[in-house]
Amino acid sequence: MTRGRSDGGQKKHLLTSVCIVALFLVFLYVFFGSKNAGESAIEYGSRSLRKLGSSYLSGDEDSDIGGKQDESSMKLGLDDGEDGIYPKSFPVCDDRHSEIIPCLDRHLIYQMRLKLDLNLMEHYERHCPLLERRYNCLIPPPPGYKIPIKWPKSRDEVWKANIPHTHLAHEKSDQNWMIVKGDKIQFPGGGTHFHYGADKYIASIANMLNFSNNNLNNEGRLRTVFDVGCGVASFGAYLLSSDIITMSLAPNDVHQNQIQFALERGIPAYLGVLGTKRLPYPSRSFELAHCSRCRIDWLQRDGLLLLELDRLLRPGGYFAYSSPEAYAQDEEDLKIWREMSALVDRMCWRIAAKRDQTVIWQKPLTNDCYLEREPGTRPPLCRSDNDPDATWGVLMEPCISPYSDYDHKTRGSGLAPWPARLTSPPPRLADFGYTSEMFEKDTEVWRRRVENYWNLLSPKISSDTLRNVMDMKANLGSFAAALKDKDVWVMNAVPEDGPKTLKIVYDRGLIGTVHNWCEAFSTYPRTYDLLHAWTVFSDIEKQGCSGEDLLLEMDRILRPTGFIIIRDKQPVIEFVKRYLAALHWEAVATADSTSDPGQDGDEVVFVIQKKLWLTSESFRDTE
Repeated sequence: MTRGRSDGGQKKHLLTSVCIVALFLVFLYVFFGSKNAGESAIEYGSRSLRKLGSSYLSGDEDSDIGGKQDESSMKLGLDDGEDGIYPKSFPVCDDRHSEIIPCLDRHLIYQMRLKLDLNLMEHYERHCPLLERRYNCLIPPPPGYKIPIKWPKSRDEVWKANIPHTHLAHEKSDQNWMIVKGDKIQFPGGGTHFHYGADKYIASIANMLNFSNNNLNNEGRLRTVFDVGCGVASFGAYLLSSDIITMSLAPNDVHQNQIQFALERGIPAYLGVLGTKRLPYPSRSFELAHCSRCRIDWLQRDGLLLLELDRLLRPGGYFAYSSPEAYAQDEEDLKIWREMSALVDRMCWRIAAKRDQTVIWQKPLTNDCYLEREPGTRPPLCRSDNDPDATWGVLMEPCISPYSDYDHKTRGSGLAPWPARLTSPPPRLADFGYTSEMFEKDTEVWRRRVENYWNLLSPKISSDTLRNVMDMKANLGSFAAALKDKDVWVMNAVPEDGPKTLKIVYDRGLIGTVHNWCEAFSTYPRTYDLLHAWTVFSDIEKQGCSGEDLLLEMDRILRPTGFIIIRDKQPVIEFVKRYLAALHWEAVATADSTSDPGQDGDEVVFVIQKKLWLTSESFRDTE
């Protein structure tokens, strides 16, 4: 019996051993088999991630999914082969990043431990993430997002769900900035200084300057305006009916969403600050600058910020300043007024008008006053090698930019009144060696091209479909000029490393900014209805930048159901087509040189529409 029990125990022991070995072999097979398969999946995923990184959006400053970006990931990947790997989908960013502005993100500044001078507003200037910290995901719309209200109704109301921030309505309730009504936010047209409406305030400024019919456009001679510290841009909104276009500027500060509200309303606006660097606009761009209680210390750093306004104003341009210093009688305000008056006097500005709480200064038409100042007067004139049109990353200098010999002799800019200004060759064309004939030919070529674009878009759009338009490579601004009869406005972006043609854009009565498309644009997500990219992908490839980065950035700033027109070489079009599904984009039309009368031989036009997609949270909120 003992032996029998012993034999049974041995059998059980043997069976147990066999099972253990079998389980071990199965484990080895599963482990090494899945590891090999996993390596392939991880390699594919890491390639799509490595191009952009994601540690920045994860909020973990020590994590680094991508590591150092390799050389191949920086190219468009136009060649087939190992580097030509394209994602079938992109992950969706966390909902808390639905309003991310990569180069104006304070969380990034904290993570990078940048040492910035808060008194100089450096923390509101552009600071872009390193390559390995760029986002690699699609920016989701907020819960309950709706297609924006159409212009011109959008001037006065927007969907609350699209910009779910109501703090400004409460904070500025006594100033009529905005009012929350049900599922909408309404804009009565008020501002910090003009509680009872921007239209009346604008008429009063025109009256102060003795302009006919109290119309600030002064019979077409005043066309471009710069509004600093613009709030929700109601000043610029109410100037549009007078054929005046305004660059409304405000930082991403405690009033975080003011520029977002402006763009949602269909009003031209840009995120920026008067800090340490020049604003991305050329010299002599604006007929009028405006500050209504913009809380800027104009006396700091030897008047540096006021000198930046001086650089931007045209000969004879105006600065309308509405602030307590212009009228208050307490000692502190009187002291500021005396010091500011002395500063602008040394800058050769004169008071054109002063009434109630507003003073309007005027810049001189010529260099005569500058040359008549006492030796050693400050601020000095800028050195002859100081290019007033160099702006990208250029520090401001406390000096006065004198006029060119041409401007001095002609006593002004020599520009035609609007709307003739749009198609009249401006004098500054000569700075580039361009002739009037070249300018007129460029205008005509783009007129034909835009006409063809609209033929391609016509099955998809109506007269009010588009409002906010961006030309990503504007050159002379002829694309925007061809849209004059459409109810749109155009942000003209000119490459920072090319000819400084943005001043021609402004001389045509249009607006725009300098930009480098290797970096994110200074705007909120979902702010443009149409992006026009003429050879932009080919250009950034030459700079060694990522085409995938650019696609994700275009998706970020494009509104759902918005359109993209890419005009580039055939390999670029094929590259973009491989990403359509991953980006939730849809091909609308293609045209080659045989079907486009304005086409260069090797350029192809590709029209795309962005689909409206929502996260599961958005669906739940909508239901």
